[in-house]
Amino acid sequence: MTAASVVVATCNRPRELQSCLRSLLAQTHPPTLVVVVDDAPGGDHTPAVVARYAQLGPVRYVEGPRLGLAAAHNRGLREVTTPLVAFTDDDVVANEHWLQRIVEAFASAPDVGCVTGKIVPYELVTRSQVLLEGYAGYDKGATRCVFDLAANRPSDPLFPFAAGKLGSGANMAFARSALIDQGGFDPALGAGTRAMGGDDLSAFFEVLQRGHRLVYEPMAIVRHRHSRDPRALKRSVYGYGVGLTAYLTKCVLDRPRLLGSATRRLPAAASYVFSTASAKNARLPAGYPPALVRLERLGMLAGPFAYVASRRKTARAT
Repeated sequence: MTAASVVVATCNRPRELQSCLRSLLAQTHPPTLVVVVDDAPGGDHTPAVVARYAQLGPVRYVEGPRLGLAAAHNRGLREVTTPLVAFTDDDVVANEHWLQRIVEAFASAPDVGCVTGKIVPYELVTRSQVLLEGYAGYDKGATRCVFDLAANRPSDPLFPFAAGKLGSGANMAFARSALIDQGGFDPALGAGTRAMGGDDLSAFFEVLQRGHRLVYEPMAIVRHRHSRDPRALKRSVYGYGVGLTAYLTKCVLDRPRLLGSATRRLPAAASYVFSTASAKNARLPAGYPPALVRLERLGMLAGPFAYVASRRKTARAT
């Protein structure tokens, strides 16, 4: 089977990182390399965790640039030489067949540039966790799906702009050459930037725009530790709102020719966001607080401005 490496960005979560690394070293298709990018370097805990697991398998520690998740992923990408590279989060535990299923999905169709997988909750013991699971829709279903801009284009009027329907950043993999050709991840997007998210969505969108296929593989499963903290839930909901419209702003700025296409989709987008019958809102759990709905929409309003500011900051940093 094709060789694959894994990149894990981490930021002051050594206990969660231990569980993540343990699961990655127990894969039925062992990763050629696991790169841990420490985006809060300077402490003792994360290097110690990585050093311990490096005695058990091919685990490498590198310091991140402290510029957010996308920049950390790009730093990890530079360490990888295998044809395939998978990305997951430090608060994730991967099923033992996760990487095997990802590799198989790349071989399931011609010119696959990206594979995403199923994300299920590690636990649902607090109301905040239940609300996040219902809101975020991490689980994209039980059927393998192939997406492209030609024969495998779905009937969804928001495709390919609604890239969140294709997968999430905690469970994604790329053909290394395709990801490098598109410049990696946009460092002006993602957690740790003013844009707060959207780096994964932008990467999915770019894969399709460049003529590759994206495969959603439901058998590539990871379990995500949703935060128990209600304050974290509020940050997540607001951040997803900001990240969504930040990513869409990038789409139009980078490809002005798409402005007309995006504008024609505005009625469908408005229905998706505001209609209580839309797939997005229908999945919200009973008793979902209206304050969280307002918070997400506030984030959506802020997203374009946040992306422009983040893009300028990134340009100055480089």
